[in-house]
Amino acid sequence: MPALSQRALEIPASPIRKLVPYSEAAKAAGKHVYHLNIGQPDVETPQVFFDAIQDAHLKVVAYSHSAGHVSLRQSIADYYGNLGHPLNTDQVIVTTGASEALSFVFATIMNPGDEVIIPEPFYANYNSFSIFSNVKVVPIQTQIENDFALPPIEEFEKLITPRTRAILICNPGNPTGVLYPQESLQKLQEIVKKHDLYLVSDEVYREFAYDGKQHKSVLGLEGMEDHVIVTDSISKRFSSCGARIGCVVSKNADVMGGVMKLAQARLSPPTLGQIGAEALYQLPASYYQDVVEIYRKRRDVLVESIAKIPGAVCPDVDGAFYAMVQLPVDSSERFCQWMLEEFDHEGATVMMAPGSGFYATPGLGTDQVRIAYVLNEEDLRKAMECLAAGLAAYPGRVISGEALASDNA
Repeated sequence: MPALSQRALEIPASPIRKLVPYSEAAKAAGKHVYHLNIGQPDVETPQVFFDAIQDAHLKVVAYSHSAGHVSLRQSIADYYGNLGHPLNTDQVIVTTGASEALSFVFATIMNPGDEVIIPEPFYANYNSFSIFSNVKVVPIQTQIENDFALPPIEEFEKLITPRTRAILICNPGNPTGVLYPQESLQKLQEIVKKHDLYLVSDEVYREFAYDGKQHKSVLGLEGMEDHVIVTDSISKRFSSCGARIGCVVSKNADVMGGVMKLAQARLSPPTLGQIGAEALYQLPASYYQDVVEIYRKRRDVLVESIAKIPGAVCPDVDGAFYAMVQLPVDSSERFCQWMLEEFDHEGATVMMAPGSGFYATPGLGTDQVRIAYVLNEEDLRKAMECLAAGLAAYPGRVISGEALASDNA
């Protein structure tokens, strides 16, 4: 049999989706599964998305411009302008989700063997994007004990080599819920300019900031026009994950020229998704406020519930709709599988994403899970009750740093 490529062999299985067969088996056995493993909101997609597609009355679903419909790019530019970051349509390229946006950026700014520094834990697919582009991820560790705050700049300095080309952040953070303040961005600005690097910021959760805190975009950093690249998406902001519409934003004309070549190679982003997305960008500011309040309440349910579980640790969660939670278990991967295969509480169980898949450093995150609080408050409370019951029953639970004797130990 012909061999697979090294790239295909090296790409890790998604920690978000790898347990799907166990989830399907649990459902087949009659269990209700609370899905906290994936960032798929249950908030309804605004009706204007569907109305715009229906009202288009297309006779042919044709290719669009490779950079996306100019009217959509103008809508995105206007959106950023309202945030205080004026753009023109040449500084926006529409992509098939933020995933394609990041893949394009990696391929545009880095050669094979180049390095990108990323605070870990990080969105698991960053590993896949790097392997696609033959780029090396250099992780810089953050700690749950200080709420996954950005490490000191001195720690970044230790990791910079002649092959370092960029620093990538997700702000607000997936999987941590961390929201980087302006001071942290200014520290990144300092080191990026000193070493002539790119600063890539994944800002798909921009609106999701809680407790009076506000997101600060790297686009607001002065004198960084040639260094800053932003990737964005309608997936979470408008609960439109399946539309697959994202974008690359940068004032660096050379970067956008490189991204454009890749955009032309894949022809065009989805036509129907673009039509719906343009309507979404016309929604009033009140839409964002209402949605953020929904998630703030869910965040509170999650944090309060975890605080009641002996041995569990939940950091402060200031943004996005995830938390990286530490559990008193011997192995979060074994625990997550056990919850699906062997446990139920009143006919239900919980699906979570094992934490190690969000780290590049071996051995880290083995007692952590990413929880996506994307369910309504009632379901989320039930899921947390189920999680607490599961932890109490799990034979591999840990007390005072020692695993209980069990077949799982």
